[in-house]
Formats: sequence, C-alpha cells, structure tokens
Amino acid sequence: MKPITIAVPATSANLGPGFDCLGLALEIWNYVKFTPEGASTVSVKGEGSGILPQGPNNLLYIAASKYFEETSNNVPSFSIECENQIPLARGLGSSSAAIVAGLFGACLMNGDDPDLELLWKIAVEMEGHADNVTPALFGGFQIVVTDEDHLIRSEVPLPKELKVVIFVPEQPMPTQEARGLVPQQISLVDAIYNMSRVGLLVNSLSTGKFDNIHVATRDRLHQDARQALLPGMKTLFNSALDGGALGVCLSGAGSSVMALSAGNEITVAREMEHGARVAGIDGSVKITQPTPIGVHSTK
Repeated sequence: MKPITIAVPATSANLGPGFDCLGLALEIWNYVKFTPEGASTVSVKGEGSGILPQGPNNLLYIAASKYFEETSNNVPSFSIECENQIPLARGLGSSSAAIVAGLFGACLMNGDDPDLELLWKIAVEMEGHADNVTPALFGGFQIVVTDEDHLIRSEVPLPKELKVVIFVPEQPMPTQEARGLVPQQISLVDAIYNMSRVGLLVNSLSTGKFDNIHVATRDRLHQDARQALLPGMKTLFNSALDGGALGVCLSGAGSSVMALSAGNEITVAREMEHGARVAGIDGSVKITQPTPIGVHSTK
C-alpha cells in the first residue's frame, strides 16, 4: 500500500466566553505522512522537532493504534512523518490535531471510508473535551454540546472577510496547568455574563454584523484566572483593540492571544507586537483566517 498524506488544521477554542463549547478551525496546518509496514517511528519537522517523542509514545502513533484497536483488534506496523505548523502548548489545538490526524490516518491505512462520527467519538474520549477536536475534524466554527452520552455539534456560518491575527508567545502554557486555575464555582451574575456573550458572539459572526464582537468576546469564567500564567495578557488585548481588532481573546487555554479582524490585519498585528514589547513578552505574530475544511487527505 502506498503512503498516505493528510492535513489537519489548528484550532482555537472558547473564543472568549464559550468555555469548552466553541471551537474554530484555522488555516494553519500539520501535514502527516503515514507509511504502512514502517518501523514504528515518528519523525517531526517544524513545530515540535526535537521535543515530541519519535516512537510509539507519540500521541499521533497512540491515536492511530487506538483506531486499529477499536475497529480491527490488530495494530499493524507503520511509520509517521510530520511537517508541523501548529505550535505546541500555545492554545492552538496541537494535541487535538495529533489525535485527529492519527485516527484519520489509521482509518485510511485500514482501507475504511472515514466515519467522522466514529472518529469524533474516539477523539473526544481521548482528548477529554470536544471544543478543539470537533473543528479539527469537521472544519469551520463549531458549537459543541454534550447531552448525557450524546455529542451534538452545530456549525456556525462565517463571513468570508473574517480574518484572524494571533500573537504566539515563546512561553508555552500547558493545558492542564491552565485548566487547574479555572474556578469550579462562579456567581449567577458571571454565568449570565458569559451566556449572553456566547449568544451575542454566535449571532454577530453568523450574520456578519461585527459591531458588538468587542463585547461578545469578553469573559468572566477563565481568562482572568489564566492571566496568572501570562501577566501581559491584558496588554496584548488592549493593543489588539487599539489596532482596530473586532474582538480579542485568549486562544484556548493560551498562551496565544487571538484577535478577530476584517481588513486591518497588518495594523492589528503591529499593535500586538508593540504591546508584547511593552509587556516584555517574546513571541511572533501569525495572520491567518478560519477554514471550513477539517482533516483531509492531500492526495
């Protein structure tokens, strides 16, 4: 069997108020080549090179093996080559991308027609929450709801002019550490604050009416707590808004900060770079856009 190459997008979860229920696929890609009958190795170029495991302990390999175990009870030999654009531990869905890519690649190696609902179920079980794996699989802007044992997703249409500016700090923010800072209980006032903004954000993006996005991306549930790991977060937020961003939020658990824009991305990027210098945060800016495409074969 010939090698299989797939692409999987970066994702940004929460978008401010939508903690663990909103996710967006981005035009930043990892490319993964699966070679059947390989030597059980994983080679990595780009992001994660020299850091990620190069054997069966790599999350890609674990996810691929999981698919074989779930569907055929037989894990064949295979090797994996990665060219990664998604930064690690920066709130851009690197672990979800690995899980989704591993499952999808194993599915194709097995000769199966991809059952995205099955892959989704396994991916959520592995990741623990659905906000990143869902857009990685299906693309687009996704609302994800867990109802008892059922997963429900609803894709929100996005205007074509919407762009994304991301400041990626050199400082990583491990997801588990960032999640540990989130309070387990919040006030009714704060719950209403976030729920109303989720509704406003979905409506604003789906209708292309951008006037209220700066309000809709605000949050009282997780971002302030996570500022302890990124003290300059609010400076980056203010800089993005000063540059004309429609709205700004922490990307996932961080440490990346994501600004939404519609035509003035260069100005927003420059202001975020300036804010980072003021705050003493080393990093770089990526200008990108949402993608309606999730994981897919490139050939």
